Amino acid sequence: MTSPLTITDLTVEFPTRRKLFTAVDDATLTVEPGEIHGLVGESGAGKSTIGAAIMGLLDKPGRIAAGTIKLGEREISGLDPAAMRALRGKQLSMIFQDPLTSLNPLFTVGEQLVETIEAHLKLSGGAARKRAIELLDRVGIPNPDTRVDQYPHQFSGGMRQRVVIALALCSEPDIIIADEPTTALDVSIQAQILDLIRELARERQVGVILITHDMGVIAETTDRVTVMYDGRIVESGPTAQVLGHPQHEYTRSLIAAVPRPGLKLDRFPQISYGGRETTFKIEDLARDWPAQPRTEGPLLEVRGITKRFLDKGSLIPSRRTYFTAVDEVSFDIRAGEVFGLVGESGSGKSTIARMIAGLYPLDGGEVIFDGTPISEDPEAFRRQVQMIFQDPYSSLNPRHRVDRIVAEPALHLGVIPKENVKARVAELLDRVGLGAEAGLKYPHEFSGGQRQRISIARALATQPRFLICDEPTSALDVSIQAQILNILKDLQEHLGLTMLFISHDLPVVRQMCDRVGVLKGGQLVEVQETGRLFEAPDHPYTKELIRLMPKTDLLSTEGLTG
Repeated sequence: MTSPLTITDLTVEFPTRRKLFTAVDDATLTVEPGEIHGLVGESGAGKSTIGAAIMGLLDKPGRIAAGTIKLGEREISGLDPAAMRALRGKQLSMIFQDPLTSLNPLFTVGEQLVETIEAHLKLSGGAARKRAIELLDRVGIPNPDTRVDQYPHQFSGGMRQRVVIALALCSEPDIIIADEPTTALDVSIQAQILDLIRELARERQVGVILITHDMGVIAETTDRVTVMYDGRIVESGPTAQVLGHPQHEYTRSLIAAVPRPGLKLDRFPQISYGGRETTFKIEDLARDWPAQPRTEGPLLEVRGITKRFLDKGSLIPSRRTYFTAVDEVSFDIRAGEVFGLVGESGSGKSTIARMIAGLYPLDGGEVIFDGTPISEDPEAFRRQVQMIFQDPYSSLNPRHRVDRIVAEPALHLGVIPKENVKARVAELLDRVGLGAEAGLKYPHEFSGGQRQRISIARALATQPRFLICDEPTSALDVSIQAQILNILKDLQEHLGLTMLFISHDLPVVRQMCDRVGVLKGGQLVEVQETGRLFEAPDHPYTKELIRLMPKTDLLSTEGLTG
């Protein structure tokens, strides 16, 4: 890239039957050659809309109503679809947030990479396949020679994101728009991907727009940062200046909500700018919550659990091969404790969660709840355990109204009389800050943070004793994350809930958990009290994870209290 990308006075509108919605209002920014420009703000601030406008991928009836987008001296905002297609992929490339919707489930990842390489580079056949394998290796896919012939569903979420990044890199573009490229990645792979982005910017003078809610990533990676709120740019400048000495009230609130690995907070500060703070009425919920039975010893005991998945099928049993995802893992969780599980993508964290919840059968070992193996009375265990999933949209049935979604587990398990369910659902939705009227809507009518609160309301409907939280905030921006984490803290404090908390975000784990277990390759390599784990880890792998955490030293500490 030898010329900057310049956005001047950009306004993007979405006409609807009721009113004209302005998603981006009079935005101006420049990305210089070799510069990594961060774009931050809450969900709905307009960050991804700017990326879509640059790529010519605005969803209809969205349109650029005013302003210009130029690549060098060439204006690209008014190009016809054919000219934009020629530009897109060759000079402009985008890493999308959701890897599942970016990959075709009917084709292997190798076929999708080769197709893109052949379309944009002068390579074909064996040379294109070799280039595809090199790219998979470069983004950290193990055994790329084998995995190139596998389908997207055979990859974990983090690995699928790495495949999407490889697709964006294969055409050697001049501009890369990275829309939440590390959301689903653990710190080790995140560091590898960010190093790759920095290398492209430095050595090939690629301009990068990095859209993310991870302020640690912004602090470590970007040269400049632009902060957006409600479609408008509220602050922009060099990264050290904006993050270390924020001038706008919204920027200060946003930075205060970022979890810090070196400071444990009683509660996360919430965004106060614009009147968006959400009230969670935990005290009202606690009045009707049944008293938690006293439990001597651990509430949950995991004893040598093992899980294998079929790797290569065959009609002849002796020729089948299996992949061991969880290998004889054992740990205990005390009553009222938040126990964290961390590890890289594919280490077995979510598999363990699903085994405990009964969604995956055990291939070895046992799980004991309150002194009784769950295999002896699985129905009784299901009444006492609920799960909050990573993706708040795919875990909610889009065809059902929210009131039915929240009521379903209580009705299925029979823990609440049918005549009381409607009132119970309305109360839960009110307690999580959505209001009883939210029950009349469908999941697509809510933001990501609101959908996650619906998931929490559903989990609380059966009044469980044990809550499994599988990456509950990974897809949320820092302000909404602060709300959800405060809710979970309140649930533990006021209701006495015991939790298994799974996350790749180590600063969040530092804030939330009493003890932490570290997984690597399906094996538990270390269990420690949280403070000791972060200050003096024993295992070399744990030391490496903590070393790779994005540093937050650059961020302002205004408004924080431990």
